[in-house]
Amino acid sequence: METIVRKNTSFRLRTDLLDILKQNAAKVNRTLNNYVECVLLDAVCDEPNAVTKAAIAEAMSGRNPNKVYGNVDELFNDLNAAE
Repeated sequence: METIVRKNTSFRLRTDLLDILKQNAAKVNRTLNNYVECVLLDAVCDEPNAVTKAAIAEAMSGRNPNKVYGNVDELFNDLNAAE
């Protein structure tokens, strides 16, 4: 298991922002430090995994073989035609 090294750091925050952070941390039963660390990690480490990246690339390429149906009748017509 990898040891996570932490360093004491100080930030100047707006008091209203600090109040919101404290309230949100309390709602999820976490310390302010843990809550802020998780929020920051989510903000800077939002990297999808390989499967998600492949799905995004496929969807953006326009080569997705899945047809979108406007109604159920179109779907059943295609299903019956495939038989």
